[in-house]
Amino acid sequence: MFRNRLTKVFRHLGRQARRLGVSCYRLYDHDLPEFPLCIEFYGDKLYVAEYKRHHGMTEDEHDQWIEKTVDIISGVTEVPPKNIFVKIRQRKQGREGQYQKLDAQQHEFTVEENGLQFIVNLSDYLDTGLFLDHRITRQMIRTESKNKKVLNLFAYTGSFSVYAAAGGADEIVTVDLSRTYLDRAKRNMELNGFVDNSKYSYIQADVKQYLKKIPPNGFDLIILDPPTFSNSKRMEDFLDTQRDHVELINDCLTGMAKEGELYFSTNYQKFILGKDAINASSVKDITRATTSFDFERSAPRYCFKIIK
Repeated sequence: MFRNRLTKVFRHLGRQARRLGVSCYRLYDHDLPEFPLCIEFYGDKLYVAEYKRHHGMTEDEHDQWIEKTVDIISGVTEVPPKNIFVKIRQRKQGREGQYQKLDAQQHEFTVEENGLQFIVNLSDYLDTGLFLDHRITRQMIRTESKNKKVLNLFAYTGSFSVYAAAGGADEIVTVDLSRTYLDRAKRNMELNGFVDNSKYSYIQADVKQYLKKIPPNGFDLIILDPPTFSNSKRMEDFLDTQRDHVELINDCLTGMAKEGELYFSTNYQKFILGKDAINASSVKDITRATTSFDFERSAPRYCFKIIK
């Protein structure tokens, strides 16, 4: 059953990826309840993550299930097992094997997207370093960044900043609470030749507090892609995107020039936009326009273009 389904989607999505020149894409996303996996291509490697579930298997039975599943994935995609990285989210500490939750050895490599290079790591962290669902949104940012001052909030590893720089932005401010993510963002920028410290800055900050301090009318383009929820110890208050999105958006709008553009997105599946409370001249739902071929079957990720 799994082999047949994977063969079908690989044939279909692989053809589309080749036609579009895309080397990083989502192949499979919980298509079958019995195989609750997310499978993504990163160049010639595969990232496989098992969704949390009560599977009723012993550890040894689960190990065998994973091994058989990887064999099928390798057989269908022709990716050798050594290039398939599996994330198991619940394992006992001290247990060793091929499919540990996090591998101790770094495994960084670069992938290409729309002519730009990004560092990914499929073994050391739960996140790979590049969110594939924003491929189209990133390209929009690239086409709209020329001669603009850009602010990238909750920037993660800075992919939006790289695209803005490639689009000819005059200035880019990259903000995230994590120093690890900011360091990766700077490395991604440098990897693509964007090294001018007078144009590109990296700020470690709680975005909610940072937005209260930015000068009005300072930015032409802002990217706001917050996590659904965060309660980091480094934050003054916890973040709940459903609760806080109107405040975040309005604070962004205060810091934007007239007719500035804000791209806001969220992965919260039950999200409801408080449109009437947003102080904008235009709010446009661009979710469908920014959903790429490999995410049409996945859980929704909402995206809005907001004009001051």
